[in-house]
Amino acid sequence: MTPNSSHLPKTTRTRDGRPVHHWRRDLVELAALFTAVAVADAVANTVGHGPDGPMLLVCSAAGLVATAVFHVWWARRHGHAPPRTDSGARTADIAGSVERAGPSGSDTVAEAVGAATLWRMRTTVRDEPGTLAALCAALAAHRVDVLSLQTHPLAESVVDEFLLRGPSGLTTAEITRSVAGAGGTGTWIERADAHDLVDAPTRVLSLATRTALDAAELPLALRQLLGRCTIRSLPAEAPGRTGHTGRTTPVEGALEETVMRLRAPEGGVITVERPFLPFTPTEFARARALVELDARLGPRVPDGQDVLTLPGGNAITVRRADGADLAAARAMHERCSAHTLRMRYHGPVGDADRYLDHLLSPRFGRTLAARTASGRIVGLGHLLWDGDETEVALLVEDAWQRRGVGAQLLGRLVAMAVEAGCESVYAVTQASNTGMVAAMRGLGLPLDYQIEEGTLVVTARLGTAPALAHDASGAHDTTGAHGDGAARN
Repeated sequence: MTPNSSHLPKTTRTRDGRPVHHWRRDLVELAALFTAVAVADAVANTVGHGPDGPMLLVCSAAGLVATAVFHVWWARRHGHAPPRTDSGARTADIAGSVERAGPSGSDTVAEAVGAATLWRMRTTVRDEPGTLAALCAALAAHRVDVLSLQTHPLAESVVDEFLLRGPSGLTTAEITRSVAGAGGTGTWIERADAHDLVDAPTRVLSLATRTALDAAELPLALRQLLGRCTIRSLPAEAPGRTGHTGRTTPVEGALEETVMRLRAPEGGVITVERPFLPFTPTEFARARALVELDARLGPRVPDGQDVLTLPGGNAITVRRADGADLAAARAMHERCSAHTLRMRYHGPVGDADRYLDHLLSPRFGRTLAARTASGRIVGLGHLLWDGDETEVALLVEDAWQRRGVGAQLLGRLVAMAVEAGCESVYAVTQASNTGMVAAMRGLGLPLDYQIEEGTLVVTARLGTAPALAHDASGAHDTTGAHGDGAARN
């Protein structure tokens, strides 16, 4: 902040841009000067007429000269800090105001000093001394700061992964050309955000904690660990048969450049694919460690449930479900009409039960069950990881349809998708299923509709869904779902 003008020397105070002079101060200074001259003349006359007067005057002059010389030497050796320029004072004022304002003040610094951009970059260099220094020098030439660095050693080279901060006007093409000139090959770069500032060990420990608490978190943890990738869980093959890719997957997994295959705890295969960026042995080891942690902990579902009162006065309990609820889910199937099952599964009614093993497995997503006070399941909602996409599906038994059960399940499933970082969710149903369409519209999100041969795909974009995630846990929605997104099995 600019200092108060009353604390400044009087010669620096201005009025209308000009210094303000005070005649009283000038008069006092002039009187002091004449008084000093008179005193000096009187002393000189008194000393000069004495017996040793000339010698005393010479000694006094020598002392004054020595004092002046010592003062000059001392001033040069212990000089005072130079005065701040206007720009320096302005920068210090900005920093001080940010320090007092807290995190919100960072925007002021960004505007005054210049905005910066975060980048994630990966490049391959020779495993030789000096290669990393050459990369850093090339980045420094563009005023790019290296915030963090991870190294992934290979057989004859090293993959260096950087988190960079550079000027906002710098382009990826400029960075790539400089890195290539410094010996980097296979360079990959994309924009980063503040979440990438977390160091790798902290991020891995956080993902391991999430996986330990919930078995359904494993696919999401792998995706956050490895970046943009497609993750699919394939069921186990019969003994003696090869896997879905034409070859068996060893227990320790397999790594083939942009594809890694890991043995799932239940005997299936988890396939992770990244189209352009090959996986490194370090990434493979981290992914395998997460899968091994999941296998050691066994099946698990977080505790917790919501007790809701529906608009009609009925009370239901909503909580997570898994394979332990298979028998209760099959009993609900038996109470559902053939029309309801056909609207849900889009196939023969007799095949409905065989889908439940897949739908209730945490490996493929999350399931919510709506139960009555007696513990009977009357509705199931599924959030399914479908490669890069996320599907929602609902089934409510006939006697409980149009009571708001489907809307409560759907709202919580979408809130889970928002928490998992999904950009959108889709539901597959039939064009005549007005209940499911009404439930999707009740979310209050932008929707896209696609109809092909009587099959309707409704996609909800979750960019405006944070408020929904908060409301889903407590609102009593009067829009009931007829039952009925479908899973692609």
